[in-house]
Amino acid sequence: MQYIKLRSRGSSVSFLQELLGKLGYETPSSGYFGVETDVAVKDFQSKNQLVVDGEVGIKTWTLLFDKTKPADVLGDVFLGEQDLIDFAKRYQLDLVAVKAVNEVESSGKGFLIDGRPKILFEGHVFWRQLKARGINPEDFSNPSNETVLYKQFNKKHYLGGTREYDRLEQAASISSDPKFREAALSSASWGSYQVMGFHAIPLGYPSVQQFVEEMYKHERNHLEVFGRYILKNGCLAYLQAKNWAKFAECYNGSGYAQNKYDQKMAKAYLKFLNNIEL
Repeated sequence: MQYIKLRSRGSSVSFLQELLGKLGYETPSSGYFGVETDVAVKDFQSKNQLVVDGEVGIKTWTLLFDKTKPADVLGDVFLGEQDLIDFAKRYQLDLVAVKAVNEVESSGKGFLIDGRPKILFEGHVFWRQLKARGINPEDFSNPSNETVLYKQFNKKHYLGGTREYDRLEQAASISSDPKFREAALSSASWGSYQVMGFHAIPLGYPSVQQFVEEMYKHERNHLEVFGRYILKNGCLAYLQAKNWAKFAECYNGSGYAQNKYDQKMAKAYLKFLNNIEL
């Protein structure tokens, strides 16, 4: 595992925060190693007879894994080399390009350590999904629902990690009308590639519920929905041509350049290409 410490960022920090959360520490699931995470790490190190330095290296990772045993929960749900080979053949893609996109566009891993697929709940999408089902969201807009039902995008309501399921359940439970649960499931992005639930039926799934059930099974199913998405939305041709900017714009939207998705994929492609040549 990656060595991380105060002010580190990225998927390894997110995973650390998941592990700490499973042990009862109230750390933010932000992917940023801030003061709260530093305090939690030092407390864990102190309680487990480690050097208390707040630095997460091999010894701290080893004991975290031993205490939480994420592998016991996750089992065999991760993508393998053959999955990417099969995907490349199916969509007539360069395997190296597939690996590059997988590295950048997947969220590091598709499952939380409790075995559920990663999600991010979007309250502004929930607002639109209720309207699409003939429900006036303003009738349910009140202070008790303000973190899960709102008109405009607002990332301050994100909780991250397992707590995104708390937000989803809160939204689904606003009413006993089954349309609310369907709208809530449609308003979360799911799995490794964070495809929104409302894409389920356009991508060929019989219902959003069946789409969600598929997301619970394996990262291979996450790759499947990713493939369906890029084919349906015209992104595949850009990936076949290795036109990173056009692919990133198609898949990530107009803000792709700000996040340098195209540059990251081009860099990852060269890295994997050089590894093959070696």
